[in-house]
Amino acid sequence: MTVSTSLSIGTPGRPWGAAEKAQWRAAQTRKRGYADEVLARIEPLRARFDVAPYGHLDYDADQYDLFAVRSRPWDPALPTMLVTGGVHGYETSGVQGALQFLEHHAAAYAGRANLLVVPCLSPWGYERIHRWNPDALDPNRNFRAHSPAAESAALLALIAPLRAGIVMHIDLHETTDSDETEFRPALAARDGKPYVPGTIPDGFYLCADSAAPAPAFQQAVNAAVAKVTHIAPADPDGTLIGSPAVAPGVIEYDCKALGLCAGITDAPYRTTTEVYPDSPRATPQQCNDAQVAAIRAAIDYALAQRG
Repeated sequence: MTVSTSLSIGTPGRPWGAAEKAQWRAAQTRKRGYADEVLARIEPLRARFDVAPYGHLDYDADQYDLFAVRSRPWDPALPTMLVTGGVHGYETSGVQGALQFLEHHAAAYAGRANLLVVPCLSPWGYERIHRWNPDALDPNRNFRAHSPAAESAALLALIAPLRAGIVMHIDLHETTDSDETEFRPALAARDGKPYVPGTIPDGFYLCADSAAPAPAFQQAVNAAVAKVTHIAPADPDGTLIGSPAVAPGVIEYDCKALGLCAGITDAPYRTTTEVYPDSPRATPQQCNDAQVAAIRAAIDYALAQRG
């Protein structure tokens, strides 16, 4: 296994300072285009949805407008369903799955629910296929008041006036081999801690919020995804990615305490998807389809509970 070059930055056992973060940032290269792969697909959606910027990221030469897509018309009497993708940035199927849902399935919920879809929260990370923003901050650990991550702060401001009406939030993620080869070693180096190797689940799984686990909801989402791609089996010790599996293909985190995106609302139904794009048993299209299946199942379940 090729391990992250980030381990060579700085002094072992000492957290990175500004110089080390600058060295890390200078080593990151643009591998794909936010404008070409995301904005170009959002633009045609204006014919059917309200599309508006909700924030701007200013990273010197890298400037990004952030966009949210909403149902048209917006009916305050209807429940709101929140879909977020690409929180870290690198989640290809999280971004593309959200866009695919908007293009092919969102219209079916007209008059039944308000949809708020944020396809790509972290364009800098999307372009560089990384989990951090250029300040070496993980947006998905910084959803908290006075967040130092501009990506996280922008989403929190967007949903603030809508929080009371949000009944379902699904956050679209991936767990990749690069989590072990690049991102976790980089995290250890950044924080001055030893890198402890882990395992990557082979398949789709969900991370529920321990504050509102909604087990039947999680099972309904996994059942829909299982028709598209395989659900990750637990490791021999009964864990997935080091956390106890509370049900097949389901683990739990305290999302608010950890500053995770799935904890930004008090929606009774909330979850984080984890797709494994490096599996020999899944194609890129299957990964996108799995995200779409998860979104549809999550919305359908939430609507069914309302009668």
